[in-house]
Amino acid sequence: MQTQEKTERFFSIELNSKHQIKNMTLTNGGQNESALVEGNLGDLIEATFTEGIILEVKGTKGVLRLDLQAQEIKTNKTS
Repeated sequence: MQTQEKTERFFSIELNSKHQIKNMTLTNGGQNESALVEGNLGDLIEATFTEGIILEVKGTKGVLRLDLQAQEIKTNKTS
């Protein structure tokens, strides 16, 4: 049995208050169904990897979690 490479990603956004949501749009039934969530995490407290598989960005007003491993991050070097 071959192991399939994981391509889909999980994310969650947790805000301390619904007042931190700037915009949230969900479409249903249209030709191009989409979702958009915009908000304010506040000032950065820390950005860390939890269990090596979840990037967690903590702000004063909320937390963003993304299913992403540290070795998958690439940096752009400018000369």
